[in-house]
Amino acid sequence: MTEPGGRRRRSTSTTTRERDVRDARDAARRAADTLSELIRHHLEGVSAVCRSEDGGWIVNVDVLEVARIPDTTSLLATYEVELDPAGDLVQYRRIARYRRGAQDQ
Repeated sequence: MTEPGGRRRRSTSTTTRERDVRDARDAARRAADTLSELIRHHLEGVSAVCRSEDGGWIVNVDVLEVARIPDTTSLLATYEVELDPAGDLVQYRRIARYRRGAQDQ
């Protein structure tokens, strides 16, 4: 369509443009929100965000799986969440499980 003044209006709707992941922060937020809806564990944070080969995102999300006392013996897990370029979930999987007090090896 042509608007007054001879300009053409873009055919892409603003809702479609707003759905696309803007940056790593947006990818991390979407991955964490989506994962928390699926696994119902308390999120501890995001430990990694990177672009996938297809232009999507791979995000590592750390979650509290089993709360224990003392807190240093609680069990945490890292989940790898893959999003497509639009920010929709492609897949997720648990890649590690560890005690909070354990040091990286």
